[in-house]
Amino acid sequence: MIFNTNNKNSIHRKRNKALGITELIAIALGGMVGGGIFSILGISVSMIGVFTPLAIMLGGLIAFLAAYSYIKLGVYYKDEGASYSFYKYTFPNSPFAASLIGWWVIFGYISTIALYSYTFASYAISGFAFANDEWIRKLVAGAVIAIFTIINVWSVKGMGKIEDIMVYTKLVVLVVISFVLINNRNTNIPELLQNNADTTILSIFIVASITFVAYEGFQLVLNGVNEMENPEKNIPKAIYSAMILAIAIYVIISLGAILAIPFEDIIVDKEYALASGANKILGHWGNNLVIVGALLATSSAISGTVFGASRQMAVIAKDGYFPRFLAKRTNHIPAAAILTMSSFAFCLVLASNLEIILQFGSFTFILISLLMAHANYKKRIHTDSSTILIIIALSVLSASSVLIIYFVVNTQIIQIFFIVGLYVLLTFCAWLFSRTKQNQINH
Repeated sequence: MIFNTNNKNSIHRKRNKALGITELIAIALGGMVGGGIFSILGISVSMIGVFTPLAIMLGGLIAFLAAYSYIKLGVYYKDEGASYSFYKYTFPNSPFAASLIGWWVIFGYISTIALYSYTFASYAISGFAFANDEWIRKLVAGAVIAIFTIINVWSVKGMGKIEDIMVYTKLVVLVVISFVLINNRNTNIPELLQNNADTTILSIFIVASITFVAYEGFQLVLNGVNEMENPEKNIPKAIYSAMILAIAIYVIISLGAILAIPFEDIIVDKEYALASGANKILGHWGNNLVIVGALLATSSAISGTVFGASRQMAVIAKDGYFPRFLAKRTNHIPAAAILTMSSFAFCLVLASNLEIILQFGSFTFILISLLMAHANYKKRIHTDSSTILIIIALSVLSASSVLIIYFVVNTQIIQIFFIVGLYVLLTFCAWLFSRTKQNQINH
């Protein structure tokens, strides 16, 4: 199959300019500052303790390198299909590769919706006697997915305004939580360093790689290109601004957590570590403040991810690599894609746990980011990109993907069967749809 790339303007669609810079930053922050910090905190502390803020910062730097190619390709192609479309147009003679990326990235987004909803549920029920009941947690996760599915089907502008309110409110709440924790610290960094002297550099970089999923939401801005003003300026401005804010928030929150909350409490109550710790240190009001922050953060992340990823799914379906009905839109809204993604996210919540979702999401987005850097390298003249920066990104992202595989194989070998099985299934579906598409063209 040959894709027309002679005139990149031919791939642009008419824009419905409902999203300004504040909405775009909110979408990026909503996707990043969501379940990430609340989900990864317990896992990170259990592995590297006091070095958690450092690993989170390194994960942000990895994400910055990944974002460089996304931004350059996004400004060049201006297509809401984002990573799928970028690879399709860069390598027009590889339909299976385009289909494969489409399936991988969509299910990567589905895993993040599952991650954010799971975290939302963990904090929502953390104050009740059934806080550790896994099935109640999963049902609450399904309910919050349903709520934001309805909101996204309802209206783009309505979703944007709600996202604004949730994101900018949660930023204030998270900053307050951070400084309250720091002001109530019961230890200091030198003391913690003495107790974590055996932590290895390898472990820090493994955690940095695993935490990549906490930053993946920046790509969602690219899916709204048809509904944004001035994409040439607003795409880089929104993504870089949101990433700087996300890194700062993550580092401050994690620093406050390790200074104020005993490590054993963070590890034991890893699904809702901040709320549990704040309750023991600050009392009921501290617990409630953390829960409000967590619910706002995860809610905006679910909404932003459903918004962006559903548009990418519709683009892929229009090309024939997903069922055609997923491409249908009403008032620019791909309702079928939204409903399908949300349903699969709930299925993933039912079938797995926090660690599997986190590892699958991180590895998938590192892999996709690696392929985007590869595409940008080929188009570097057209995208006006730095060859050195692209090569650094390729090296760092390759190393990160290897580290995640190394960690899972050496510590959680049973979980890798679920992850590998899911990749095999997605790859088979991608091959089947690409073959069907090719047969239709040949006949």
